[in-house]
Amino acid sequence: MKWFARGKPGDIWDEAIDGPLGDIEAAGRIRAICEAASVSAAGSAHNDKRESERYERAAKVAMEIAMKISDGLMRDDAVHRIVNLCMKANDLKTAQILFRAIHAAWIRETVQRDHPTLAS
Repeated sequence: MKWFARGKPGDIWDEAIDGPLGDIEAAGRIRAICEAASVSAAGSAHNDKRESERYERAAKVAMEIAMKISDGLMRDDAVHRIVNLCMKANDLKTAQILFRAIHAAWIRETVQRDHPTLAS
């Protein structure tokens, strides 16, 4: 975790990525971003402007990383994690778009089970 001038830790999604990530590293990074942004997503769902901005930055970076994952199942699993983050933030529009990008039937079924509102 990087520390900034005032002694506050920076957000993982704001940290620079040194060189290209392999699929496993990218999936791990997305997992870490989604875990770290969970509090911001919940704040976003409660209309906290600062937390909404943090959630949106985190989700954007996670999506950018996910697009570069070449393995279909790893990408679908990463997108599933981002969908969960979006749902926690009450960001149904983004979650629906991402849900449609999941190709693996068993991952789609899991997402539908966890978030039935996405199936409509």
